[in-house]
Amino acid sequence: MELIKNAAIALKDSKYAVAFTGAGISVESGISPFRGENGIWNKYEEKLFEINYFSSHTKEAWKMLCDGFYEATLKANPNAAHIALAKLEQKGIIKAVITQNIDNLHAKAGSKNVYELHGNASKLTCINDASKYLVQDFDLKTAPCCEKCGAMLKPDFVFFGETLPEKDMRKSIEASRECDVMLVIGSTGIVYPAASLPFEAKRNGAVIIEINPTPSSFTNEIADIFIPMKSAKAMSQVLVLL
Repeated sequence: MELIKNAAIALKDSKYAVAFTGAGISVESGISPFRGENGIWNKYEEKLFEINYFSSHTKEAWKMLCDGFYEATLKANPNAAHIALAKLEQKGIIKAVITQNIDNLHAKAGSKNVYELHGNASKLTCINDASKYLVQDFDLKTAPCCEKCGAMLKPDFVFFGETLPEKDMRKSIEASRECDVMLVIGSTGIVYPAASLPFEAKRNGAVIIEINPTPSSFTNEIADIFIPMKSAKAMSQVLVLL
């Protein structure tokens, strides 16, 4: 509880606190991480998430996405950690959430200022004219096509071989440089360039609070407060103190 209290004090005293979240925050919502135990890479080859493979093997890629990815992602609900972050934003404590996740759970929980470094699986985008659609409006059992031009639609998240969304990355860098507290939740710290952001925050004087069941590449390098707990329980306790 001492670590929880210290984290709550740091957040309460902050002028500009931001959260940085990874796959670990959504595991308790039933979404498999890409890496580690029960990870997606244990079930599927990484090539299935490469843009060149997607473009040349569209039907196979969509079948995998429909059967092995979207089924769990679309029915998942925010857990206590997502909800706590949304409530802390409503209180004016958390100014923004920077997330590596594509599951849309921060928005579902009520967070408004969310920077999505890897895109959002709840949307589709046309590879020809960049038109956007909601996944729920399509039958994903067949490869969906753009209603305007007929071109193929792809999930509106970042595949291997694609660049990160420029606006969200720029906003994330700005927030990382401005924040005086960064709350890092459920990230292993091995996926770059996203993992560089907590280091950027630390270089600019921010207090780094990390919540992870096990140590990450951030823990011994930059974490000022390391809370070795699952995110839902830890954030519920932090919220009570705030």
